[in-house]
Amino acid sequence: MTLIFVRHGETAHNAQRRFQGQTNIPLSARGREQARAAAEALRTEAITHLYSSDLARAYQTAEAIAAAQQLPIVADERLREFHFGSWEGLTWDEIVAKTPGLALDAWRQPRYYTPPGGESFETVVARVRAFLDEVRELPDDAVVAVVAHAGVLHAAIAVLEPKGIDPLAISFANGSVLKLPLPR
Repeated sequence: MTLIFVRHGETAHNAQRRFQGQTNIPLSARGREQARAAAEALRTEAITHLYSSDLARAYQTAEAIAAAQQLPIVADERLREFHFGSWEGLTWDEIVAKTPGLALDAWRQPRYYTPPGGESFETVVARVRAFLDEVRELPDDAVVAVVAHAGVLHAAIAVLEPKGIDPLAISFANGSVLKLPLPR
């Protein structure tokens, strides 16, 4: 089985480097271009299943892929971004200013913090693990595209545990595509 992870296209919050979490923000004009580019990059892939977070930015990205592949989209809440609680809408500098003790570079290590009113990395990993466990039940020749968010994609890599790769060391640019085998 093959997994193709796609990070949603850019939003206004991405451009401003704001934590959007589960705030439902649509793609920007640039994000719509990135979604079309991802769909074009995947045009030759024989995708059999297309899953997406139900948040607008991911779902809109999935719509571009669905149109190119003539596939239905299965929206799944488990693919939603981290819930960042009271941090949603803030930049990292604003968060650090309100939360003494957070290191300036700690945003790269979400396993070490839980935003007030939000989710821990372990919680996101658990819901992504449940999603991937269901995907593993698909036929061996399935090619599964998953359109989601950077946090969810980091959690998926943590679940898959590829040798020698720190899941939080990977950078998922908006509209990026990563193709991996899904071990049984």
